Amino acid sequence: MFFDPLYLVFALPGLLLGMWAQSRVKSAFNKYARVRTMRNVTGAEVARALLDAQGLYDVAIEETKGFLSDHYDPRSKVLRLSTDVYRTPSIAAAGVAAHEMGHALQDAADYVPLNLRSALVLAVQFGSTLGPWIFFGGFLLQFTTLAWVGVILFAASVVFALITLPVEFDASRRAKQLLVSNGILIGDEIKGVDKVLDAAALTYVASAIAAIGTLLYYVFLLTGGRRR
Repeated sequence: MFFDPLYLVFALPGLLLGMWAQSRVKSAFNKYARVRTMRNVTGAEVARALLDAQGLYDVAIEETKGFLSDHYDPRSKVLRLSTDVYRTPSIAAAGVAAHEMGHALQDAADYVPLNLRSALVLAVQFGSTLGPWIFFGGFLLQFTTLAWVGVILFAASVVFALITLPVEFDASRRAKQLLVSNGILIGDEIKGVDKVLDAAALTYVASAIAAIGTLLYYVFLLTGGRRR
């Protein structure tokens, strides 16, 4: 696949925002990972307490490897927390654990955006991998119909990125509310959670902008924008 400098015009905003967002996430997490909560509870204990408070006794909590690899699996009803979150009694760990618990709460409530995102997973895996190859194959061979098929396949990634925004924002909102209402965080501790989760939210915004930029680039090439 060839490299076109014009691509940077469309992709650079998302790439730059993504790098900045990632640096903010690491900075915020590392800072508040060193600040213990007054109640001295680990991320795993925070997640369990919140799950039980919402009656989600059937959701299991497991430790997983990797830095900030935390996620909720709606298929197996398992909340997986990275070691730094699972075992650490910090403000950062509490925020991340509560955020992932927010996804479990969404699942229990049949939150529509979460269900849509889950339904798109296979389409996104297929489209994000094969879509660009099909597009460029059709574009280089001047087979416009095939190129548009590639665009449509890749568009699933854009839809996925856009649906992810309300899913993640809502999970963070639920997390912050429950951490305070259940008395897990006290006083100004929630401000640290705000910093960590708000920085993480920016990464999803960056992903959406990057996906939209790439899609616009494909459409621009197909509609003859470069030749004008």
